Amino acid sequence: MTAARRCTDLSSLSPPPALLSRLSSAASRLLQTRQYGSRKEGDGGGLRNARSSSGSRPGFIDRSSWRCFDSRAVGIPPGAIPVNCWSVLQMLKRKGFEAYLVGGCVRDFLLKRAPKDFDVITTASLKQIKQLVFKRCFIIGTRFPICQVKMRGSTFEVSSFSTNPTQVKGSKNLNCSEQSDGDDQGDILRWKNSLKRDFTINSLFFNPFNNRVYDYVNGVMDLRKNKVCTVIPAHVSFKEDSARILRGLRVAARLGFQFSSETSTAIRDLSPSIINIDKTRLMMEMRYMLSHGAAESSIRLLGKYGLLDILLPFQAAYLSDQMKGRSSDRDLMLMKLLANLDKFFSADWPCHSSLWLGLLAFHTALVNYPQDAQVIKAFAALMHFGTWDSAIEFLKQDVGAPAIFVPEALGPSRAKLDDNLMKQTSQLASLVNSSVDTFTSLDTLKQSLARYSKASQFSGVVFVSAKERSRVLGIFKGLDSDLTSYVETRGMHGIDYRLLDYGDTGEVRFVLGKVILDTMCEESPPASTNDAAAALAKPGADRADGDHRPLSSLF
Repeated sequence: MTAARRCTDLSSLSPPPALLSRLSSAASRLLQTRQYGSRKEGDGGGLRNARSSSGSRPGFIDRSSWRCFDSRAVGIPPGAIPVNCWSVLQMLKRKGFEAYLVGGCVRDFLLKRAPKDFDVITTASLKQIKQLVFKRCFIIGTRFPICQVKMRGSTFEVSSFSTNPTQVKGSKNLNCSEQSDGDDQGDILRWKNSLKRDFTINSLFFNPFNNRVYDYVNGVMDLRKNKVCTVIPAHVSFKEDSARILRGLRVAARLGFQFSSETSTAIRDLSPSIINIDKTRLMMEMRYMLSHGAAESSIRLLGKYGLLDILLPFQAAYLSDQMKGRSSDRDLMLMKLLANLDKFFSADWPCHSSLWLGLLAFHTALVNYPQDAQVIKAFAALMHFGTWDSAIEFLKQDVGAPAIFVPEALGPSRAKLDDNLMKQTSQLASLVNSSVDTFTSLDTLKQSLARYSKASQFSGVVFVSAKERSRVLGIFKGLDSDLTSYVETRGMHGIDYRLLDYGDTGEVRFVLGKVILDTMCEESPPASTNDAAAALAKPGADRADGDHRPLSSLF
């Protein structure tokens, strides 16, 4: 352990005189000048707010923001790391390399959340990783290449400290050689890598072999403040990589965090730049936002910062029109659909993108062609239960008043349980099928936007692939024909999250029907004995209990 980094231990030990001397000397230097690490209360980022003083002490390293602490003291038990991830770490260790968990998984551990994935960083080069450790891995990426390692059905991204991506502009004046004498080289290595990362709360390192968490850019402090802050100046960071804007929104939506004022301003200023992101990358970022239990909050944040106009212009136009004279969007059908979708998913229990695309296509059809509430429930019940007879049986038992949404659902219900209802249900399925093209065809999108007087203000991109279009259409296959012969029943009761993540059509259809029924019925009976429990028992949403110290005790 170096004198430069603060280390919070469970025991209080009196430092030796030599250590006190070094600390005193360091304190004197810090009083003279503090380049990196100074920041205003409520804002974030050790590197961002000190650029004005860079000319006075080029290469100065402010070690006052360096911290480490025992992971066990804050409730990260050794068993928190999955077995397959442990195998990756141990294989690197056995070959003589250091290996750490890094990024969002460390952040989630500290917040007592289930990580979405586990990223590893090592002192081995990518060449050494492939030649000496994981000979079947793949090196992917151009700007920041990594090794994709498969371990018994799980996939891990392993990066190297030695990888040199495009120069980080915000830290171009850094030259750690001037004052790195006496520093632990591991500290320098981790510190330099942390400056290349997007947000402070994603710049934490966890060494499970010595139970240490390392923080060099005040990431834990921002976790305490529920803040999302870039590591380098926000405008510089987002100009370097505009996808960081979407990643920031994703993190804020999932955690319920706020942006620092500087980060928020930069997002507003640079939001149009995301139109230049590759469509495959856009789809990936949207999948991360909407598939992991934070769809409602993600859509709300995208709208707040003007990004919904670009990514989902029809939904942006709908919300803008519906919010006239309203103070809250929570009673809008779109937001209720998304809220009910989120109840089933979490970071480690995601859904396939075809589910939320199908949900958006369904809602788009209702906005353009409002339907009787009974028809909507019949359509949802048919998808959920798998046969027309089962759907009718559900409707007979459903005596509650249907929810009424304007303009989507007409009420009170006038449809009867007869052949005409079957015909109307098939027609709705046909309309939903047509609405899928809103996400794949610019012409269809423009036609849908024509209903809004301010449609000319909405300019967007179409980023859903033809393959995804086919998957979504598969959900509604057969629903627009003779429903008496429609049979798509399932052989189990609860939700199979493995099949759902894979995009199994039957599983996606089953859950989509349930989400719509929950939205349309004030009290819809559970479709099975296990569904309600599966929806509520989301491991990613659980907080780990136990005897541990809060983050506030580390400072």
